[in-house]
Amino acid sequence: MTKRQANQQKSLAAFLAKKAEFDALLADLQQMSANHFGADPEDVLWGQVGNLEFYTEQMRRVTDAYFKRGEHAE
Repeated sequence: MTKRQANQQKSLAAFLAKKAEFDALLADLQQMSANHFGADPEDVLWGQVGNLEFYTEQMRRVTDAYFKRGEHAE
């Protein structure tokens, strides 16, 4: 095995570990959404709106970077 091949295998292992971490976070986000982010739909107040706005903005930053939208547009 060449040095390049060994490096590629290590890179792939690190990538797959990070992807597994990402997928676990994504599953957590789906569970959070299914649970209305801990808010009772009958008693939602502006604080919960603010929390969800913050979460949404963080997700938008990630998706905009990946899809080259917003400030990341080419």
